[in-house]
Amino acid sequence: MGNALKTYILENWILVLILGAFSIVLLTSAFLDKKSRLRMLLLVAFVFAFSIIVFVEFYITPTEENALLRKILMCIRYSATPFLIALVSLALVKQLKSLILIPAGILLILNIISIFTGIVFGLKDNINLVRGPLGLLPFIVPALYMAFLIYLLIIRSNKRAMEIVPIVFLAIALTSGVVFPFIFGHDFSKIFCSIIAAALFIYHVFSILQMTKKDPLTGLLNRQAYYAEVDNDSKDVSAVVSIDMNGLKETNDTQGHAAGDEALMTLGLCFLKACKGYQSAYRVGGDEFLIVCRRGSLDSVEQLVKRIDKYVGETKYTCAVGFSFNEDGKKTAEQLVKESDEAMYLIKDTYYKNRK
Repeated sequence: MGNALKTYILENWILVLILGAFSIVLLTSAFLDKKSRLRMLLLVAFVFAFSIIVFVEFYITPTEENALLRKILMCIRYSATPFLIALVSLALVKQLKSLILIPAGILLILNIISIFTGIVFGLKDNINLVRGPLGLLPFIVPALYMAFLIYLLIIRSNKRAMEIVPIVFLAIALTSGVVFPFIFGHDFSKIFCSIIAAALFIYHVFSILQMTKKDPLTGLLNRQAYYAEVDNDSKDVSAVVSIDMNGLKETNDTQGHAAGDEALMTLGLCFLKACKGYQSAYRVGGDEFLIVCRRGSLDSVEQLVKRIDKYVGETKYTCAVGFSFNEDGKKTAEQLVKESDEAMYLIKDTYYKNRK
C-alpha cells in the first residue's frame, strides 16, 4: 500500500498541484455563481478520482487472478472519459441540459456488458487487451462530445482572439485524449488526467481575465468594453443595432429575478449566434443591448436583424430592435446609438400599445 501511494504521488504530483490550485481559485473567485462553482468543483473531484482509477489499473499485475478486476477498471476508464467531457460541457456552458449525459450513460451500459461478453473490450488469455466489435466506441463517443463542446463554446463566444485562443487550447488538449492513444498506446492514459486538468485550469484563468470585458451573466461584451472599443474609436463603425427586451420588469416581478436572469441569458445567446464577422454584441444596461457592426454593408445589417428576429422568435421572449446605418461614414458611434435607440423605442412603444 505504501509503495503504491508513493508511486501514485510521484506519477501524479503535477496533477495534484494543478487540481489543488484550481480548487483554491474556484473557492475564492468572485466571478462564478454558486451553481457554476459547484459544477467546477465536482469536475475537479471527478478528475482526481479518475486519476486514481487509471493508476490502479496500470499498477496491478496483469495476471489471470486479476483479470476481472482489470476488466472492471477498464470499464470505468472507458466510461469515465465521455462523462468527463460531458461534465466539462455542463461546467463551461450555461443552460446546457443534463440530457447531454445520456450517450455517456449508454456507453457505460455497453462497457458493463463488455466485462462479460467482450463486445467493446476484453482480455486475450485474461492478460492482453483486445478490442471487440464495438471497440472504437470509447473513442468515438468522447470525440463527438469534444466536437459538440468546442462548437458550443465558439458559437457562444464573441469571436474575439481573447476567447478563441483558450478554446483552441482546450480543443487541442481534448483532441489529444482521443487521438494520442492510437499513436502512443495505452501509456498515454497515465497522463490524460494531467492534460485535462492543466487545460481546464488555463481555460478558467483566461475566462477570469476576460471578465473585465465580459458580462458574467450573458457572456456578451460589457459596457466598459463598449466605451473602450467603440465609443473612443468609431472611425470604422458602419452601423449600430439597439435591442431592448420586452417585459423584463414584469418577469422579475411575477416570476422572480432568477427567471429574469434566465431570460437575459437566453437572449444573450441569441445575439451571439446572430453576430457574424465584424459584428460585436454588448450588454450596456439591465435589458439593453447594442450590436456594433464594423466595415459592413446595409444588407449585412438587415440580415443581422433578420437573424436576431429568427433566433429570438424561437424562444418565449420578445425584443424591440432598431438600427442606424452610417451611410456616409461621417456619423459618430454616439450619433448612431441615438438614432438606433429612437428606432428601437418606436417599435417598443408599438409593442406595448398593442398589448393594451
